[in-house]
Amino acid sequence: MSAWTGTPRLVRLALRRDRVILTVWLVAISGLIYGVISAEVALYVDEAQRLAGASFGAQNVMARIFDGPASGTSLGAMSWVEAYIVLAVLVAIMSGQAVVRHTRLDEETGRAEMIESSVVGRHARLTAALVVAAIANAVVALATTLVMVGSGLDLRGSLVASMAMAGVGMTFASVAALTSQVSTTQRGANGLVALVIGVAFFLRAVGDALGTVGPNGVEVISLWPSWLSPLGWGHQARPFYQDNWEIGLLYLGLSAVLIGIAYRLSRARDLGAGLLQDKVGSDRASSSLLSPLGLALRIHRGGLLAWGIGMSVMAYAFGIVGRSVDDFEEVSPQFVEFLEDLYPGADLIDIFSTFLMAMLAIAAAGFTLQALLRMRAEEASGRLEPILATAVDRRVWLASHGVIAGVGTAAILGAMGMAGMLGYLTGGGDLAGGWGQFQAAVVFIPSVLTLGAFVLLAFALLPRWASLIGWGALVMSLVMGQLGELLKFPQAVLNASPFTHAPKVPAEAFTALPLIILLVCAAGLSSLAVWRFRQRDLAIAA
Repeated sequence: MSAWTGTPRLVRLALRRDRVILTVWLVAISGLIYGVISAEVALYVDEAQRLAGASFGAQNVMARIFDGPASGTSLGAMSWVEAYIVLAVLVAIMSGQAVVRHTRLDEETGRAEMIESSVVGRHARLTAALVVAAIANAVVALATTLVMVGSGLDLRGSLVASMAMAGVGMTFASVAALTSQVSTTQRGANGLVALVIGVAFFLRAVGDALGTVGPNGVEVISLWPSWLSPLGWGHQARPFYQDNWEIGLLYLGLSAVLIGIAYRLSRARDLGAGLLQDKVGSDRASSSLLSPLGLALRIHRGGLLAWGIGMSVMAYAFGIVGRSVDDFEEVSPQFVEFLEDLYPGADLIDIFSTFLMAMLAIAAAGFTLQALLRMRAEEASGRLEPILATAVDRRVWLASHGVIAGVGTAAILGAMGMAGMLGYLTGGGDLAGGWGQFQAAVVFIPSVLTLGAFVLLAFALLPRWASLIGWGALVMSLVMGQLGELLKFPQAVLNASPFTHAPKVPAEAFTALPLIILLVCAAGLSSLAVWRFRQRDLAIAA
């Protein structure tokens, strides 16, 4: 028996287990590509406007940080600069989670021990996980090519873009293969992947922000930190502009090195162990851990702190950008006209603040889902069963996690609002405009709570599908919020998102009734979730 015996069967098993979640990922990524290209076509109708837009992107430091280096004036190049970072992060998360799910999670739940007790080689599980990630990224690459070519873009540039997408995915699948050997838990392995994604984004942002504008005025020559980041390599491929195929060798080389290290570590460790061993805790627990609420706070405090800091930094940066929104009138009159049509008679800066804070509020809902879906991890791992075997009531346990998620969400949105206000004032804005930034953030608290209550109900009704339903609802809200109005989706479709119903302050006057209705919906869904959770059996198997 070789170290890879049984790999084909494990690949089929993994594909069967992931058939739904991978399909959702692929459809969402393909839809986002199509939406961005359609938006670019609507915003830039001629060469002059594309030239103005590319020049603005090359000169504006914030545009370089959040979008990347400008790469010419073609519709394909501008669409790639606009869409790449979001798509790359999504592909990296999809690939990393797929590998961790079939390696470290299987060890954590005991599934790996049963698998390896049969005729299965030592490297079969890791290899199967990487093969599944490779298949998923191949489908992403194919979908990217078909969507771009179908939208009228050049085939050569589309293939280079697809290569970059697949390269990012496989690089972070390799990172996940390594972190699965380092950490002893799924949460730790995914956390390390997220950390690497954050570092890669930071290096790329620094390199692009400190880069120089080329002689043609529509190209940014990035500084060396961008070349240290796998996320930066996708921009340096410059699809539809230079079509640098050789960037694929960087992805291939780094992936091969990381996978080789992961295999070596896999041979050197025991099943279930990791290089980073869990710290030995105190022999006496803190008094705060004697209650379900204290335990829930202890579980979620790291995520709450990370999300709060990350979202506040982004809100601060967007607050600074708010003062330069008038420049868009020269770059893209269509974009300004689109914003003004959404909120007739409103000040352009207020409209821009509303638009950006709505996007950040949807992103901040990621913490809400992460906190609530941790309950499913506690249940599936079997840690919940001994807790409920004590005097802890099911309702109290569920409410504890719900309260931490709700209060934490409100705290994050409040911190975002304060950071946005501070950024706006730092950029030379007045106090009234800064207060508008704060209002634009906190007004979405009821919307996020409603989404959270929906996820709570999904956990109570369909625990094994709760993660897929929750993240699917968040992606839907993101697409509706970012592209729904621009692509003129029917109002009935837009109404499916709770974020649609929040008053769009400061662009519009504040009205309390929609917020009250949203809070009532959140309370009703939460009550139904509590009732249903008391009735059902625990679903231990993942």
